[in-house]
Formats: sequence, C-alpha cells, structure tokens
Amino acid sequence: MTGKLDAERQETLMDPQEVALHVVMVDDEEALCQGVRRIVEKYEVHVPDVLVDATYEYRYFTSGEDFLVHLSEGGAVDLLLLDLKLPGIGGMDVLDALSGTGRDVLTIMITAYATFETAVKATKLGAYDFLAKPFTPDELRYAIRKATSQLILSRQARKLAEEKRQVRFNFISVLAHELKAPLNAVEGYLNILATTEADQNLAMVERSIVRVDGMKKLISDLLDLTRIESGQRERAIRRLDLPELARASIELFATDAARRNVTVELDAANEVELMADAGEVEIVFNNLISNAIKYNRDGGRVDVRLARTADGVEIAVSDTGIGLKPEEAAKLFREFTRIKNEHTVKVLGSGLGLSTVRKIASMYEGDAGVSSEPGVGSTFTVRLKDAKPAPVPAEADDAPAAAGADDVQGATADARAAEARETPAG
Repeated sequence: MTGKLDAERQETLMDPQEVALHVVMVDDEEALCQGVRRIVEKYEVHVPDVLVDATYEYRYFTSGEDFLVHLSEGGAVDLLLLDLKLPGIGGMDVLDALSGTGRDVLTIMITAYATFETAVKATKLGAYDFLAKPFTPDELRYAIRKATSQLILSRQARKLAEEKRQVRFNFISVLAHELKAPLNAVEGYLNILATTEADQNLAMVERSIVRVDGMKKLISDLLDLTRIESGQRERAIRRLDLPELARASIELFATDAARRNVTVELDAANEVELMADAGEVEIVFNNLISNAIKYNRDGGRVDVRLARTADGVEIAVSDTGIGLKPEEAAKLFREFTRIKNEHTVKVLGSGLGLSTVRKIASMYEGDAGVSSEPGVGSTFTVRLKDAKPAPVPAEADDAPAAAGADDVQGATADARAAEARETPAG
C-alpha cells in the first residue's frame, strides 16, 4: 500500500504543470493579426527542463496607442509580437514605454525594414528576438517556442532564487534567536567576572568579552544581510538628511575613535538629501566609518565626504590606515571575505559588512568601490540614486488604473513628439 502511494505521489510530481501565457500582437495589418490568431491559439509548447506545458491566449491591437491603454489598465501580456513600423506611435516608442513599466514581458519585433542600428536599439530597450516579414507559420511557431522556453525558465530561476533567499533568511533567523540568549548569558557572567578578577585572569576575561562581542556582531551582520536579500525588511522610503545620519554614525563610534586617538571629520554641504530608507543608509555609514576606524593607525584620521550628484549622492570615507594591495581590494566586497595579514590579525570582523554595503548600493542602482595604497590608506566610495517612494494606497477602486493611464498618456505624448521630430526606422 505504501509503495502504491509513493508511486502515485511520484507520478503526480512528474506531471507537467499547465501554464496559459498571454500573447499580444501589435500590428496595423489586421488580416495578419487574424492569421496569427489561428496559429497561436492552437499551438502548445512543452518545456521539458521544468515540466511545463504552455498554451496561449491571444489578442491583438492595430495601434501602439491602444496597446499602451491596455497596459495602463493592467492588461495581461507575457509575449509581445510588436511591429516596428506602426501608424502614430512607432514600435520602438512602444517598446521604450513598455521597458519603463517593469513588466516581465518578452518582445519579438516584427518588421520588413530592420537595419543593424534598429536591431541594436531595440535590443537595448529589451527586445528578445526579431521576426522578419513575411514569415511562415513554422517561423512564427519557432520564435514563440524559443521565447516561451526562455520566459518560463527565467521565471522559474527567479522563483527558485527567491525560495533560496527565504530559506536562508529563515535559517539565519532561527540560528540567531537560538544563539542570542546563551551569548547574552555568557557576556553577563563575563562582565561580572571582570569586576572581580585581577591580573592574568582579568586579561583572559577581557579577551573573552571581545570575542563574544565579535560573535554578536556576526549574528547582527548575518541578519542584516539576509533581511535585505530576502526582502523581509520593510522599507520606508523618505527624504533623508544625510549629514545628520553621518553625524549620528560618527557619534556612535566616537568612543572607539577616542580610544585610538583617531580624528573623524565630516565634509558636507548644508543640504545633501536622498530619497532612501534610513535603516539601509545607516548600515552603509556604520560599516564604512567603523571600518575606517578599526583599520586605521593610532593617531590617524577619517574623512567622511558627502556630495549630491544629478540623481543621487556620493559617499566617500577615507582613512590613513594600513591600506590594501590591488589583489586584496579586488575581493574585498565578497561575503565572508576578510583580508588577513600581519596588520589585520588582531582586528575582529565578520567579513559581511562590505558585501552588505554593496548589496544596498545595488538596490539603489548604485555601486560601491575602493581605492587604496598600502601604508597610506583607503577611500571607500558608495554611490546611491534616489529611490522611488512607496505608492500611496488608492482610496477608490479605479485609482490605480487612472494613475497608470496618466503615466502611459505622458509616455504617449513624449513618443508623439519624438515621432514628429524624426521618421521611424520602420
């Protein structure tokens, strides 16, 4: 009986999953659109790598304007067959507007007038493939089959990556919870011993306290990293006063700096603002400033510079510390990477701080880098672009559609203006 149930369960797991994809065609030749309908609605594709059977729901539009309205109203589209030369808004302008929506769509450009320049431009805007007019039914099926496989595999890969991040976050969260209580207890007992022991025993207790602090920092860094990766951390995007956040971070590490006689200076204009989440920017400042102090020389200096750019900010933290060799700097932003040499052997750290900084920078379409010279010091530079504020919940049921329509109408107006200035490549 058990063997039969196992066999049935295995057979169920091996059954292909059925997926209906929405194919939309935008072409001013209505007869061609009708012909494509007859082919697409009868077509099925099996993707063996992930055991998916794809069928298709089809609709068409004879103008780019009608398709953009369809998009603004939340209309479904997975595969787009897009004519390059359309009356009114051209296919390239439609593709440009679609790329700005963030939709997960694969576009197949259809044209009899393709040139190398238009192919390059369309590819940069996100076009997946080209289908030359006139095309045969077999050529259409091949293009759809190839695009379907790519779309389903990429979605499956993203789904698996998301599941992996969630599993990692859940594991780290449980681990952190289980470790925090005993670590806090050990730290409490060690602090009591530090008030009663003397000489050699006191030195051992103090070293143990430092090690416990290092473990607690590792747990904190792991939680920060996995929260960011998994998307579990709730973000509150608002306009931030960066000099204020930088001063708070400098104050946080003032004791560490004073212990080593390291001077920390802030160089910033009166107003350096960024649309961002305060917690994420604090993580960036805390990691950069604490590292600049830890890896500095006694009596050294740390300079924190903030500057506004066209669409974001640049944060630069310089130190007069031990510096890095080029091969060391090249791997510094990897997870669990710590540079080990005679200068860093006594410096504790998790090896996660800078990798977290880089992940945060990528969330803001920015980057993080370092320039360094051994024995002279290092400058860590982080560039962040303004984040888009979270959408305000609509009060009326039709508010989201109306807002989307306004966005598309703006894109439509821009596209028409561009159409008037230059003739489409066709």
